[in-house]
Amino acid sequence: MQIIKAKDRFHLESDWLSAYWLFSFDRYYDPSNMSFGPLRVFNHDTIAGGGGFPTHSHREMEIVTYVLSGKLAHKDSTGGIGFINAGEVQRMTAGTAIAHSEFNASETDPTRLLQIWVLPERAGLTPSYEQKQFTAEQRTGVLLPIASGQDVPGGVTIHQDTTFYVSKLRTGDQVTHELKTGRRAFLYVIEGEVTLNGEALGTGDQARITESGKLKLSASHESEIILIDLP
Repeated sequence: MQIIKAKDRFHLESDWLSAYWLFSFDRYYDPSNMSFGPLRVFNHDTIAGGGGFPTHSHREMEIVTYVLSGKLAHKDSTGGIGFINAGEVQRMTAGTAIAHSEFNASETDPTRLLQIWVLPERAGLTPSYEQKQFTAEQRTGVLLPIASGQDVPGGVTIHQDTTFYVSKLRTGDQVTHELKTGRRAFLYVIEGEVTLNGEALGTGDQARITESGKLKLSASHESEIILIDLP
């Protein structure tokens, strides 16, 4: 288990964006921190009111956006246009190529989100989107699957042998996940304080796990986490 503390994340601050990048990305280059299995990008962003990313292109990537608070507006080259609300997840298959923009739907209130990129299982996929809304009640006290390519029901479909789980933990809550042989797991504490197999983690901390077995999570305070099961 490799634990990386919040202070060791790369932080970008601009007039409209506060971003923490957990892997080498854009102007942050670290050849020793390029990926974790097929997990290529993990960004924790806060977009100020009226701010956003103008039209840009992607290809050959599965991009999962999970909005924590606020509302994100998006538009893409396939003609798609809409919003991603708090508690909603969107999967974008960039595939052969797609161009899109993302903006805070509010002119005044910030929008907080996670944007996570996973390498697809194969190249040349047709660009597409899928979105699904989840309530706070659905993810409270459990590991709720919100995106999966492992036939785990309930979430959006990813074109990779990977499952994303989120959980809102109350003080004293405990959840477990069985990590099978040959698998790896990535845990990120969105906020709060938890212990993972006895190791303490706080807001912004991450753990990269490569040993199979039972992952035991407990919350010492109200917390929110995301756990990704990867090949």
